[in-house]
Amino acid sequence: SGLLSRLQTSGTTIRTLSSSKPFSQNIPSCLWKLGRLNHVAIAVPDLEKARSLYKDVLGAQVSETVALPEHGVYTVFVELGNTKLELLHPLGEKSPIASFLQKNKTGGMHHICIEVDDIKAAMTELKKKKIRILSEEPKIGAHGKPVIFLHPKDCHGVLVELEEA
Repeated sequence: SGLLSRLQTSGTTIRTLSSSKPFSQNIPSCLWKLGRLNHVAIAVPDLEKARSLYKDVLGAQVSETVALPEHGVYTVFVELGNTKLELLHPLGEKSPIASFLQKNKTGGMHHICIEVDDIKAAMTELKKKKIRILSEEPKIGAHGKPVIFLHPKDCHGVLVELEEA
């Protein structure tokens, strides 16, 4: 009975602390849905060293290196079970990763990628909400799916990639 009364007391406390409306009612309805975290991208100055760290030292499953000329990067994906890491290295001098690495010599987190169910609807609604999108149209990303990037200044300093699931 001691445990039961403690549970009843904690339940009462939780009810009085929560708002009168369920949390989901505070979120405006959208024509698109935000999904799971697809990957965290890390810019690396030495792709083979980084690939070896995750594969040989940490024992992760690591993809082959893939060139994505349209994005100006080489990519390697590290499988983590619940998500992936994307290792990025510049492909050419005009690569956005080259300029990132000039400012961050040892590399670092470049962006996060979150899945959406409808990228065009997301673009339309985000533009209405004054979120800048870094391209007029989605590009095909490393997974062969449409992607867009949201301006980091509109996302609290984080470059956000949205990928259609």
